[in-house]
Amino acid sequence: MSVLTSIRSQLSPLHPQGYPFIGIFALVSLVLFWLWSPLGWIGTILTAWCAYFFRDPVRVTPVREGIVVAPADGRVSLIAKAVPPKEMGLADKPLPRVSIFMSVFDCHVNRSPVTGRIERIAYRAGTFINADLDKASEDNERNAVVVATPSGIRIGVVQIAGLIARRIVSFVREGETVGTGQRFGMIRFGSRVDVYLPEGATPLVAEGQTAVAGETVIADLKVADSGRTYRVG
Repeated sequence: MSVLTSIRSQLSPLHPQGYPFIGIFALVSLVLFWLWSPLGWIGTILTAWCAYFFRDPVRVTPVREGIVVAPADGRVSLIAKAVPPKEMGLADKPLPRVSIFMSVFDCHVNRSPVTGRIERIAYRAGTFINADLDKASEDNERNAVVVATPSGIRIGVVQIAGLIARRIVSFVREGETVGTGQRFGMIRFGSRVDVYLPEGATPLVAEGQTAVAGETVIADLKVADSGRTYRVG
């Protein structure tokens, strides 16, 4: 294996959403080099960070009915019961909620926590306070997605824009079918994703734990079952 091939094997592919941003950063870096080379090197570092931010690594997802995987990379910032946003139509009483905070150094491609049909997508404009705060779930710009599994269980996923994030991107539409771990959207720059589990479900993660989108199992709705299969994508 050549050195170049070895390096490529260690690099994550880039998501197409990042190409325009990386191009702008690179162009600005060239201008800065023309003005003063130290500024150009700073621009180059920022361009490399931008490419790192928009990485889209391959994930190995456990596949079995009942498994709920993390929809985002980042730190599990809060596990609590909370009433889902009204626009989701899930419940008017508190449900188990797992919140994952994504810093500007985390991969921001979001993945479906379960296999099922996209029953509802509801966007709501809002503020841009620190996504690590609990009240961000109510006040910040958000995009809510409800996935109905083949067994009729409904899982809610809410993408929440943060202090820096200004754009929530959705890759799916209502009525589409998604698989566990399939990419369904992304948030540009620091943000948060909330997962609303069915009543009675017990989260299998802890606050402070690092979650990996599409791989970390955050709940198992069929804990009595055994055996798991996997998909790569």
